[in-house]
Amino acid sequence: MLNDSATATTTLTNEERTAIQEQLERLLSNSHFSQSRRFPSFLRFVIDQTLLGQPELLKERTLGIEIFGREADYDTASDPIVRVTATEIRKRIAQYYQEPGHEAELRVTLPAGSYVPQFHWPQSSLAPAVMAPSTAASAPVEPLHIETVPIRTRPWFRRPATAVAFAVIAVGATALYLWHSAHRSPFDFFWGPLVNSSEPVLFCVADQSHYSTITLRDAADPSRQTQLQDNLTAIIIDDLNPIVRVAGLLQSSGKKYTLKGEGTTNLMDLRNGPTVFIGAFDNAWTLRLTAPLRYHFAVNREMTDFGIVDSTKPGQPGWVVNRPQQMTTNNYRDFAIVARFTDSTTGKLAVIIAGVARGGTRVATEYLTDPADLVQLERAAGGKKNMEIVLSTRIIDGEPGTPKIEASYFW
Repeated sequence: MLNDSATATTTLTNEERTAIQEQLERLLSNSHFSQSRRFPSFLRFVIDQTLLGQPELLKERTLGIEIFGREADYDTASDPIVRVTATEIRKRIAQYYQEPGHEAELRVTLPAGSYVPQFHWPQSSLAPAVMAPSTAASAPVEPLHIETVPIRTRPWFRRPATAVAFAVIAVGATALYLWHSAHRSPFDFFWGPLVNSSEPVLFCVADQSHYSTITLRDAADPSRQTQLQDNLTAIIIDDLNPIVRVAGLLQSSGKKYTLKGEGTTNLMDLRNGPTVFIGAFDNAWTLRLTAPLRYHFAVNREMTDFGIVDSTKPGQPGWVVNRPQQMTTNNYRDFAIVARFTDSTTGKLAVIIAGVARGGTRVATEYLTDPADLVQLERAAGGKKNMEIVLSTRIIDGEPGTPKIEASYFW
């Protein structure tokens, strides 16, 4: 076992270095990492630098500059992206090794308080536990006799031993609360209310026209096709991205969920538990639920300009996408609403992930599954439970960039 990667990596053989690289690829191909861009970049960088014998580079400021493109003089106290990412990676590594089938693999760890990874060879994890001598186990145990004292003669708060025990319990409970707060995942802030709900989560997804035919291919010759009559409902692939990513978060926490198209979702469905609404102008339920909110979706009379408006600023254009122009150029600025609130009609928690055009929904999902963004969101919320955020992103050749916050409201 390599307990000190900073020095022990200099003695690694080529075979051992190859084994570490192969284990890194196994980790990054797992769903705990493959659905993120930030976590793989971080883990690959710290392992590569360690194998190159350069652990002195693995400092918070250096990682912020090299991995996340921060300026050389950025404030690490107000921008905790490195610490937050490392904490989430430690959690995901632990989840990976808890899954069946990974017990005998080379173990990669990122010790708390350090950004230098350590590598533990499989045989080290199989070492026998230290057992007490058998003679001690067979020794007779003297029965414990307790003399009771009537409560009326010595109340509990006057017993010194009980008072000390009570103080110890109180201190322990406080320490446990502080430890849990310090180790709480950034996902717990936004997604915790859904995960902790006793009811299953419903995904209400925008669905498109029903198709009466399906194209099937010949297994031996895929170029041969045939058309068969069927009854199908389509989902846009950009809306599939949030379903997969959010469902993965819920599933990793053991949370059950169901999926329904917006056309088949009714009010009773929404009263059965929390709902995640995907899509905006192609999801009538999203439009209904966001209509009373400060930021909501709107369209001009010609139905060419689709966007988001601020109800406190009537008459202002808001954040608009001209759809004909967007369809022609595929280069534009898109907008999205992400929100979490208790709906007054159903009394249940609602989460909105909805872009004006195609890229907006994707970038909204990235925002709500990025630990650094969620840390900043929690800080901005200031303890308030309901929130609504307007995001923007630049779309180039159909691919979205990083999300930018345009406006936010908490209540």
